[in-house]
Amino acid sequence: MGRNLSTLLLALGVATAAGALSGCNTAPKTELSVAFQNSHGTDVSLKLPCSNNCVASLKGKVVLVNFWATWCDPCRAEIPSLIQFQQKYSDKGFTLLGIAMDDDGAAIVRPFVEKTKFDVDGKHMPMNYPIVIGSDSVADKFGGLIGYPTSVLLTRDGKVAKRIIGPVSPEDFKDIQALIGS
Repeated sequence: MGRNLSTLLLALGVATAAGALSGCNTAPKTELSVAFQNSHGTDVSLKLPCSNNCVASLKGKVVLVNFWATWCDPCRAEIPSLIQFQQKYSDKGFTLLGIAMDDDGAAIVRPFVEKTKFDVDGKHMPMNYPIVIGSDSVADKFGGLIGYPTSVLLTRDGKVAKRIIGPVSPEDFKDIQALIGS
C-alpha cells in the first residue's frame, strides 16, 4: 500500500445507505470516513457513524476533532463557543468534528443532538458541526484520552498540530485561526 505520508490528506467521505425494504421506515445510515496522520506519523483511517451535519469533504481543511460526552458538564459548557467558531470559520476552510464518547452511543447521542439547543449570543442554536460516535479504540488512534473534553487540531494536510486537554481556550482559538489563515 505504501502511502506517501507527505501527501496523506485528511479525507472525509460520506456514504449514505437508506433502507430499501417496501413499507420500512428505517432512517438512513451515514458513516464518515476519516483518514489522518497521528502524532507518531502513522497513517490512520476510520469509519465512524455520523449523527448530524455530515459534510462531503474535509480534504484541505483545518479540523478540530473534539472528544466529548453528553453527560460531561465542561463539554456542554464549551459547545456554544464551538458552535460560534464553526459558524464564523466554516466557509474559510475550517470544520469541527465532534466525537461523542457516550457508552450507549447513538441511542443517547442522536436525541441529544436533535433536541438540545445552546445559547449562542442570545440565540438558541443546535450543534452545527458533524457529530460521530466514538469508542476507546477511536480515542486511542488520536493518542488516547485523559478526560473530557479533549480536542486534537489537524492541519490542512491531516497532521496533528496541537492537543488540547480540557475546554478549548481563547488562546487555542487564536492558534486555530492562525492555521486557518484569518
